Amino acid sequence: MDERVRILDGSCEELKERMVAWGEPPYRADQIWRWLLRAGETDPARMTDLPSSVRARLAAETILNPLTPLTEVVSRDRLARKVLFALADGQTIEAVLMLYDRRRTVCISTQAGCGMGCLFCATGLSGFARNLTPGEIVAQVLHFARWLRDPEAGGRDAAPIPRPTTITNVVVMGMGEPLANYQATWQALRMLTDPQGFGLGARHITLSTVGLVPGIDRMAAEPLQVGLAVSLHAPTDELRDQLVPINRRYPLASLLAACHRYVARTRRRITFEYALMHGINDEVAQARQLADLLHGLLCHVNLIPLNPVEGSPFQPSSPARTRAFLE
Repeated sequence: MDERVRILDGSCEELKERMVAWGEPPYRADQIWRWLLRAGETDPARMTDLPSSVRARLAAETILNPLTPLTEVVSRDRLARKVLFALADGQTIEAVLMLYDRRRTVCISTQAGCGMGCLFCATGLSGFARNLTPGEIVAQVLHFARWLRDPEAGGRDAAPIPRPTTITNVVVMGMGEPLANYQATWQALRMLTDPQGFGLGARHITLSTVGLVPGIDRMAAEPLQVGLAVSLHAPTDELRDQLVPINRRYPLASLLAACHRYVARTRRRITFEYALMHGINDEVAQARQLADLLHGLLCHVNLIPLNPVEGSPFQPSSPARTRAFLE
């Protein structure tokens, strides 16, 4: 087992204690923190304002980047890049960079696999392996931050828009259920929003859950103004029990009550994600049920074309059914 210290799994205060233990002044931790989270630098040799002795110990005794990129897939329009990362124990996760005119959004994972078992989701069907650490979550954002700052990155696959250089948004919507890995996820979000860390505004982050009611209530009490998205996908308990098994523990009445409490406490709008599946949840009558279910709640409904899984009976709705549902 690798016994090197994973710097990104701790805090800057813990790093200061380590510097003191190394016989260094505490401010060395601030320098290292800036290199890691502001510059995205993972090579101690390039941390030029550190003495050579500190750089040598960082290289020998710590892990500054817990992710190893394995493969990358670029969309046809070159505006999205998905990277498969290997973790130290051999597990793998995915993260995606999406480029828009004004936004550069990273979609990150919080677990290797997922235990929620949603029938239409490839990750859910693969099962749960383990929770990610705070450093493994943050490192996904830092990977793409480095890529954006590198003028040579992408080559022929570079996006056909003026090259953006900073990440503007993070969505916690990748592999796993964030509220089932609450402590590590929120430690990572604090690092990303810390002015002395990555420095991203909390309102530029959205976290998506399948509906873990205790987690939603806990999130409502957090001081960070992170946005909440709920993966709904069905307007009735009968259908949602089948598609999203966690609904049997937290049925719609319980989930919607938590959403009302969240809005009352935070005054922030919730996004409900609804993946349209042909012949499953895309009837006009179901659209009316959905409207009735959410009536009176400060919210937005995001209709999503289902991303089909090979061999799955769940397929995306046709454009005509999607338009009818939307109307």
